[in-house]
Amino acid sequence: MTTPIETLNAALAICPLVAILRGVRPDEVEAVGDAIIEAGFSMIEVPLNSPDPLASIALLARRYGPDVLVGAGTVLTVQNVADVKAAGGSLIISPNVNADVIRASVAAGMISLPGFYTPTEAFAALDAGATGLKLFPAEGASPAYMKAQRAVLPKDLPLLAVGGVTPENLSQWVDAGAQGAGLGSALYKAGLSATEVGARAQAFVAAVAELPKAG
Repeated sequence: MTTPIETLNAALAICPLVAILRGVRPDEVEAVGDAIIEAGFSMIEVPLNSPDPLASIALLARRYGPDVLVGAGTVLTVQNVADVKAAGGSLIISPNVNADVIRASVAAGMISLPGFYTPTEAFAALDAGATGLKLFPAEGASPAYMKAQRAVLPKDLPLLAVGGVTPENLSQWVDAGAQGAGLGSALYKAGLSATEVGARAQAFVAAVAELPKAG
């Protein structure tokens, strides 16, 4: 049976980007999702402070099945984890380190990606069983800050930069030790058409293609 970290690493190998669709509505989520997936993405997050987020997660999970990791962002409670699981989601992303949320995600067999900012938070999340970590908000730090933390974190830990990542600066974060990035308003903002989102997604995928290959 594939473990959550194996599932996450496989998705990162396909495309190391998480699409964050904050504010997306259920009546548009499939068109937006199609544009993002067609560009090459393999992970989509619907933050729970979006309109009817569980309905959007359920639509995406049914539409793409196991080929795409679909889940929720801004997951703050154990009940949120259960609700996302019931909707078909497999990805639990939080802005903070809440050990109860992390443990509940792990117990449910889901991928746990909590947000951290300090080494203390990072190791507390790992002690609780987090699958990977996201430096958040990355725009409040710097690639140098991530590099310093990367030096003390487990070498095989999936680490994402989230907040302020653009096609132009993605390579700086990867050079600093990020395995990928979560993309918010630089990819999707409420009111953008699926075509506009698709064009932005393609720009990010093109930036990934320019990254140096490992090994």
